[in-house]
Amino acid sequence: MRICIPTENKEGLSARVYEHFGSTPYFTIYDTENETFKIVDNINAHHSHGMCHPIGVLGTSSIDVVVCQGMGMRAVQKLNEANIKAYKAVAGTVDEIIKGYKGNELEELTVQNACAQHGCH
Repeated sequence: MRICIPTENKEGLSARVYEHFGSTPYFTIYDTENETFKIVDNINAHHSHGMCHPIGVLGTSSIDVVVCQGMGMRAVQKLNEANIKAYKAVAGTVDEIIKGYKGNELEELTVQNACAQHGCH
């Protein structure tokens, strides 16, 4: 399982989750089978609201799940169309989010509970 988490910096497991998926500076991708991670720069961080392209940015990273604090409805739709589930996390580090995901403690993000505007959590 490969979990993608938007992060503020490139500090690996101690990186803090970024507030909103589409405008994150980095994506930290954690592989639960190998217990390894890689970091992808978000080259689309500065986009118009509702115009992020998460699959295009992540490219060949082959992710299964995204965990973030906030995500708009269009991003949820795009991920779901690619068979990627999204989950909501509270503020914390990559390590804390991984533990929350493994413990089934995270709420799944859907079109119904997605953010309507930037700044929601």
